[in-house]
Parts: sequence; C-alpha cells; structure tokens
Amino acid sequence: MVTPAPEAPPDLDLVRRLAERFRTWGRWGADDERGTLNLIGPDAVRRAAAEVREGRIHSLALPLGADGPQNGTLGRFNPVHLMLRDGGDAVTGAMVDDFYDGRDRHLRGTDGLVILPLQAGTHWDALSHVIFDGTMYNDRPASAVSSRGARCNAITGAADRVVTRGVLLDLPALRDGRPLPPGHAVGADDLEACARRQGVRVEPGDALLIRTGHLSRYRETGSWSDYVAGPAPGLGLAAVPWLARHEVAAVAVDTWAAEVLPNETPAVMQPLHIVLVWAMGLLLGEMFDLEALATDCARDGRYTFLFSAPPLPFTGAVASPVNPVAVK
Repeated sequence: MVTPAPEAPPDLDLVRRLAERFRTWGRWGADDERGTLNLIGPDAVRRAAAEVREGRIHSLALPLGADGPQNGTLGRFNPVHLMLRDGGDAVTGAMVDDFYDGRDRHLRGTDGLVILPLQAGTHWDALSHVIFDGTMYNDRPASAVSSRGARCNAITGAADRVVTRGVLLDLPALRDGRPLPPGHAVGADDLEACARRQGVRVEPGDALLIRTGHLSRYRETGSWSDYVAGPAPGLGLAAVPWLARHEVAAVAVDTWAAEVLPNETPAVMQPLHIVLVWAMGLLLGEMFDLEALATDCARDGRYTFLFSAPPLPFTGAVASPVNPVAVK
C-alpha cells in the first residue's frame, strides 16, 4: 500500500498562489537584479525633484548605537563602535601621523570602526535576502548566496536607484492618532482609505512609507522591550494586490518585520516577504522612523516629498543599513 503524500497546509497554498499571481520574474529580463526599482526612471526622479519646496529635510533612520533595538533574535546585535585612534592618543602622542617620512608634521587624527549586522537598524532587504523553494528572485539558486555573500541579487543593484517620490501613509490618522494595535494586518482597504483621506495618489515608481505608529509606543516608554519579533501591526496578505496594482518601487514600514506579527499563516514564516521580495522583487525596508515626518506632513497637509535612500554598496550584501531622507 502506498502512503499518500501529506497535503500542503492551506496557508502554504495561499502563499504560493499569491506568489504565482504577482511574480515579476522575467519582466525586466532574465538577468535582472533590481526588481521593482526598474520602475524608477528619469520621469519618476524629475517628479520627485518637483516635490522640494521649503527645503526641509527629515532623516528617517534610527540611531546606530549600542542602545538600539536588537536583542539577539536571528543572531542580530546592536552596533559595536570602537576607536582605532582617539583624543587620548592625540594628546599623549601614542599615535603620530608620521606616515610620509617619519617626521612629526603636527597633525593628529581620530579613526573608528563599526561592527554591525546589516539589519541592525533602519535598512533595506536585498532581493537575495529571501529564499523560498530553494530559489530567490528571478529564479536564481539559493546556492548563489555563499559564506562570502551573494553572487547575484545583492544590495549593490539598488545603489544608484533609490531616489524617487516618497508617499507617506499615516495610518494612525484614521484612528484619531492612535497607533495600530499589535496583530493588526494592514490590508488594501486601510491603504486606500488612508490615501483618500490624505488626498494623495500613489504613482508607479513611488516609494511608499507606511506608518503604523508602533515605534511611538517604545519611544514613549523608553524601552525596546519586544519591538524585535514581538506582536506588531504590519502589512497583511490582503495588501498585496493593492501594492502590485500601484506598481510601487519600494515599501518601508516603521516596524521590525514590515509585515504583521504574529504572521497570518501559521505554516509559513514571513509570508509577505515571500510574495513581495521573492516573487515581486520589491525593495522592502524595515524599522524606518516616520514620527517626525508624520508630524510635518500633518502640519502642512502634504504627504509627498523627495525621497533619497541609496543603500551602502557592500559587495555581495543581502541587506544594507541606510539613512533615508525625506525632503519637502
């Protein structure tokens, strides 16, 4: 008697169907490593430049320091900042800048180094970050990511692309300013209602920044507690058709995972990462600090701006820290 193969869990089937429906593999060629960033062309950049009116600049990055949010989950720790040369070396003469000919030419300098996981703070996920069914975006084998890094789909493919119009969707504004509750799955209805309330139209090639207000909870308490991997609002699977229809080039959220936690699919971890990154080739950002930007946008009623957030071009990297800026 032949034992029948176990059936796939229903939620795994759902993820596969969504991935198949919205897969972009081959859309920009068999060799493409940029995914939806191909949607950022000259017209998108010019449209973004026209958003600059007052010259106000907002950094959207969390500080990269030892008191950051990481707690060891997935092996990620907070940045370690060390000094190679400090002020004490300058004062005591322990290190003299004599590398030309051995003579003291009076200059003293300081140097430092940083050790950090690529996803320690505000960051972009590269298209090589998500592996599913033994492959990554555009049907590249998982084996292309070795202990030396990614041979394809690395973050360097985004280094000259992430300058476009940014659109902030401030979801707490739909709830009288209250942050979305942990476990709230943001769907198409949420995104559409927020865009309508703010009077914005999301265009192809835009970077969509989604504020859930979750970060504000931890800022108010002064403790990161369960910000990493704990229950959180975030994008749900019902948001996928909306994101695909609007052809956004990038999506960034103010939470650790960008998608809702706990996940909607008990049998599949981070299902939205599979659909958005693996299938759609979408640049996905996490832990963006959107608080000050949201206050500014509410003040002047304008939720669009020039958005610039190129990753650091680490060779073969599967993610990169970033200091995104919004210019209004």
